[in-house]
Amino acid sequence: MSAVEETDQAIVAALATDGRMSYTDLATQVGLSVSAVHQRVRRLEQRGVISGYGAKVNYEAIGLPLTAFVAIRPFDPAQPDDAPERLAHLPEIESCFSVAGEDFYILLVRVKSPTDLERLLQEIRTSANVTTRTTVVLSTPFEQRPPQVRLD
Repeated sequence: MSAVEETDQAIVAALATDGRMSYTDLATQVGLSVSAVHQRVRRLEQRGVISGYGAKVNYEAIGLPLTAFVAIRPFDPAQPDDAPERLAHLPEIESCFSVAGEDFYILLVRVKSPTDLERLLQEIRTSANVTTRTTVVLSTPFEQRPPQVRLD
């Protein structure tokens, strides 16, 4: 692995941990000038290695303390595979993952209460013509960990 690759890996790892890190702090951490770091970050963004920056939200603090994973599969496997489009209007669905196995998709949902989860599940079933299997999250020991970065 070349020094360039190692430096890019260090930049991506640092920004994955703290996306608000200043170019000055990032430059100090990876041992480059501020302008060199700025250029490398821009190239990493252009290559799609860094696709955006975001805030880590405390969902309990914004009134959405209940997190659940909802596995869905169509009643009729021959029906069109359009569940993501049919569910996109539901803001409680944070993420939709296409998965291998018995289920077609797994949804990450965040709601205020068990009653809201029950209502959302009914909306999911009706909107997408699917069956659901739900797992409620009791606690989250860790989430959104920075990846081990390898830019081969």
